[in-house]
This record gives sequence, C-alpha cells and structure tokens, in this order.
Amino acid sequence: MANVNLTIDDITRESLRVLHQKCNFIGNIVRDYDDSFAQSGAKIGNTLRVRLPYQYTSATGATINTTAGADSVGVSTTLTVNTQRNVPMRFTSNELTMSIDEFSSRHIEPAMAKMAAMMEYDAFNATLPSVNGAILAGANIGFDDTMNGRAILQNNLAPMDNRVALLDPQGMVDLVTDNKSLFNDQTEGGKQYKEGAMGRFAGFDFYENTILPVHTNGTEAGTAYKVNGAAEAKTLSTSDSDPNNGALTVADGTKTITAGQVFTIGDDVYDVHPETKVSTGVLKQFTVTADATGAGDLAISPAIISSGPHQNVSAIPDDDDVLTFVGDASTAYKQSVLFQKGFACMGSADLVLPKGVHMASRQNYDGISMRIVQDYDVIKDRVFTRLDCLYGFKVLQPDLAVKLWHT
Repeated sequence: MANVNLTIDDITRESLRVLHQKCNFIGNIVRDYDDSFAQSGAKIGNTLRVRLPYQYTSATGATINTTAGADSVGVSTTLTVNTQRNVPMRFTSNELTMSIDEFSSRHIEPAMAKMAAMMEYDAFNATLPSVNGAILAGANIGFDDTMNGRAILQNNLAPMDNRVALLDPQGMVDLVTDNKSLFNDQTEGGKQYKEGAMGRFAGFDFYENTILPVHTNGTEAGTAYKVNGAAEAKTLSTSDSDPNNGALTVADGTKTITAGQVFTIGDDVYDVHPETKVSTGVLKQFTVTADATGAGDLAISPAIISSGPHQNVSAIPDDDDVLTFVGDASTAYKQSVLFQKGFACMGSADLVLPKGVHMASRQNYDGISMRIVQDYDVIKDRVFTRLDCLYGFKVLQPDLAVKLWHT
C-alpha cells in the first residue's frame, strides 16, 4: 500500500540507508557520531577527540620502570568536522504521495549517488596522502602486489578482520583477469550489498571505486634532498600526543614535493616490529603530508619515534642521510589501497535544526548524521529541499594501509 504524504523523517531515513549502500570506502572505516551536538547542533570547525590505541613497553626482572610515565601514554588526535556537503532537491507536493520505493528511485537514489561520490572524494583526498606505505606496481596490479601489501599489513599487526582492497577500475580489470576464479565464491554473492562489491580472497573484501584520485609526484623523485642535521625524534605525551604528525628538516633539494609522496631515509632507518621493537631490516617508509619546495621542514607521517611504547624506527636519521622517493618525477600514478578498518575515521555531527521553515528532520545511521530541511513554495505548489551532512576525516593508524601505485 502506498504511503500518503511521505514525512520528512521517512525521506531522511531512506536517504541515509541509500547513502550507506553507495559508500564503499566510508562504509569500511571507523565512523564516530558525536551525539554531544544532538541538542544544539554543530558548525563547521567543531572538533572531536579520537583516542588512539594504547601501547606499552616491557622489561624482564622483578623491578618495573616507574619513571617512564608508567609506560601508558593516552595518545589521541583531533578530528575537525570541516566539510558541510549539501545536495539541493525540488519536487511537487504530488510526489510526496508516492510510495517510499517510488520516491526513492526517482529522487533519493540520484541525490544520494551525488552525495556519496562527493563524500568519498573528500575522504580520499583527506586520508590517502597520509598513508606511509606504497608499492610501485608498474603498469598493472598483479596478485603478487596484493600479497606484498598483505605482508606489510601483517607485519604491522593489522587485525585480520575488516580488511578491504579498494581498486580503481583498471586495477580491478588487471587483477580479476588473472584471477577470475578467485572472485567466483558463490557463498559471497548474498553478502555483496554495497555498490562495487566484487568478492573476497586473500583476507580482503574487494571493491571497485571510480573516485580514487590519481597521485602525481612532484619534480623531485630522486635523491637530491638530505637530512639537515641530526633528526629529532618525537616524544609523545598527553599534551603533544598525535604520533602521525611529524616534521623532518631537509637541505639541498630545490625541486617540488607533493603531498602523498613516499620516501625512505638513508640506509639504516628501518621499520621495527610493533611489539618487540626489533628492526625488521626493511627501510621505514614515510609520506609527505603537505606540498613543499626546497630546504626547510617537511611535514611527514608518521612522526619519527625512536623509543618508548610508540617506537617506530630502528635509528634516528643522521645528518646528510639521503631521502629516496618512491616512483618517478612528475609521474601520475593511479591509486588503489589496501586497508584495515582502523586506518581512518570519519567524524559526523548533528547540524543545527533551523526554525521558521516548512519542515526539518535530522537522523543518524551507522555513524553518519544527515539533516533535511524543506520550505514550501505556495505559488507553484512545490517543495524546495536541501540535504546536508557535516563531517571530517582523520587518519588514525597510517600503518594499517598500503597504497598500490600503477600507471
């Protein structure tokens, strides 16, 4: 039986349901809904605090170390809800008498396709430049590239559940062409309710995403930049707590570096096992998080941490250690990404519900808050409608993701 006069709450809930099905990146990362704004409403620039996992040190013997802050540093990061994304709509009052299914296919589906595309676009641009691991796959993504990425996540102790492989269309073609049978598990068919879902193998749920941005290296992708003076390691405390925000002073280089470029330092700054802190013998990869040119401070992720529970390098870089960048100068690389859910977070907060309008509704679903506001045009018997979401993104654990670059 058809609904009579669809309510604005019906439309809001259906919009959120459809949006959730269309977001295969946002739908697979942490989503924090902050209900502290449920009464007053949030505005652009409001911040949320997100706690990062505790890490500890260990020692042998009967005596414990009580001078190192009990080895428990409650690190956290700040997530700013800095994007208000809207989609305007207009329909007649007659259309509000449709069934919710008819109304959804005619109005909500195309509106949410646009909203989902732009939200995912914002998400990729906010998070991918901070991924500090990259594999240069060449012209095609092969099965070996996926497994090498899996090995990196394993070594970084990424949880085995909620692992996702998000491939651009050409990357999906390359991989599926060589491994067709691996994407034909009939037991997975009923689970693929999100758009772009392809199948599961090697411990990953595979999705295709057409919005993954291309990364272009700057004009510097060689070894011209060097560390200027002995690098300073970051010490974490509750007042300076984010291990993902670091800086490295460099000299000599003069060419441009773009956000998202990945590099190693010298020949002995190795990654360490997350628990034992023993060197893996593999050079630690860092990423540049802001465009730069010439000598000065590079913004990098993660910070260089040489001791304590958050130690992530075997040694502090020395003066004149060379930065070696991944990939070729001025080259555009298509990006795919392997990640575990805890890699990044989307924060969503309730927007202010305005007064003096025809109708307004605010709902949240699975960590995403949406507001719909309607005003009635009495002359032409139509309803002007806007859908809004207020959100922001933050990388929580950059070592729980790996970029696959291919040309």
